[in-house]
Amino acid sequence: SIIEGVMGLFDGKFTGSAGKGKFTGPTGKGKLTCGSLSSEVSPEVSPEGSTAHLAKVLAKPVLLVVDAGRAATSAGAVVKGFSDFDPDLRVKYVIFNRVGSDRHAAILEDSVRSIKGVTLLGCVRRDERLKMPSRHLGLVTNEEIERKEWRAFVRAATRAVEQGVDIDRLLRALRVKPSASLDRKLAHKKGRKAVKASAPVSALKGVRIAVARDKAFSFYYQENLDRLEEAGARLVNFSPLKSQSLPRSIGGIYLGGGYPELHSRELAANSALMDEIRSAAESGMPMLAECGGFIYLCASLKSIGQGGEGPKGGEVSALAGLFPFNIEMTKRRTALGYREVAATDAFPFLSVGERVRGHEYHYSRITGSKRGTERAFVLEPSDKNGSGGFDGYLYKQTVAGYTHLHFASNPAFAPGFVRSCRAFVETSNS
Repeated sequence: SIIEGVMGLFDGKFTGSAGKGKFTGPTGKGKLTCGSLSSEVSPEVSPEGSTAHLAKVLAKPVLLVVDAGRAATSAGAVVKGFSDFDPDLRVKYVIFNRVGSDRHAAILEDSVRSIKGVTLLGCVRRDERLKMPSRHLGLVTNEEIERKEWRAFVRAATRAVEQGVDIDRLLRALRVKPSASLDRKLAHKKGRKAVKASAPVSALKGVRIAVARDKAFSFYYQENLDRLEEAGARLVNFSPLKSQSLPRSIGGIYLGGGYPELHSRELAANSALMDEIRSAAESGMPMLAECGGFIYLCASLKSIGQGGEGPKGGEVSALAGLFPFNIEMTKRRTALGYREVAATDAFPFLSVGERVRGHEYHYSRITGSKRGTERAFVLEPSDKNGSGGFDGYLYKQTVAGYTHLHFASNPAFAPGFVRSCRAFVETSNS
């Protein structure tokens, strides 16, 4: 199998003391310094959570895909740099993308010929049909692309890879024997203790949890959905854009991230569903709302006209109003990075102090006072530039915030959520 990487190969969670340092900018005539950052970063250590770190933990080689659209021999220098950056990492294969011609491909092949241990698997030709549309949070999701258009894209991409890449060699490369020491590495990873769920899965089976899935809400870790099902939940999709009501006989709601800012007018128009969701929260139904889902539960959302999509700039849409916050979209990114948080004493799905990890990335901010709102998590001191603090918000059994939690980081989280949903159903039916 192939494990898809994220961001740049070496981009992960920076944990050095230089996290408090700042780029100092111009200090004289044309001179720049990076404060403490330059002395803290070691090129021999891949940051925790990076693709390189994962490859080393799993003892797997790296297949590097390099954009050669505006480079020739220089692309080989890039491969050389990646190969040498961390001596404990095996950058073993490379594929060049956006290659313009046979001559261009020949130059690229020659540029990596002398790099020890690196094998060129092929070149994918430049093809305008293979451009994927993107926006402020990344790619346009497949939920937003017409099925016919998406299938045509997949066919074109398949042909391009078949024609340019040595697939047989790639498949042989995937047959890597598992490392005998991998299980020991994972079992003895410092500071990682598995947390056992306190309720047997058999006691949780049959709990129905409604999951928001449409063009406005599609950001979910598949592992999170799998964990909920493994804990006994039956997941039932609904659309905050189109559904007239919540699914029947549910014990909880999961509102993931997405692009509510592009559909805020339509979301606001479906006020009956928002009223029902707010009433469910008031009744104590367990809910988890992440980023876009959190925004949906706030009082209002002010648009800035994201790239010509969605409502025009300055338009304000009234939303569910479970939390008293007003959300304002921003042109600049307001947060990006890994988070590790600990449950407060009021957290409904975990015991106080239990930790869970996640990721935060958004172009919006809360306006107005946050006073009087109960907090869900305590941020680890290494987050938010080392300042610690709080994250997320609570209302009865609703947990909401900007962080996308990854349930696998704490095996107790999914069973805890499902258990709360089961208890709500039993209480409601008693």
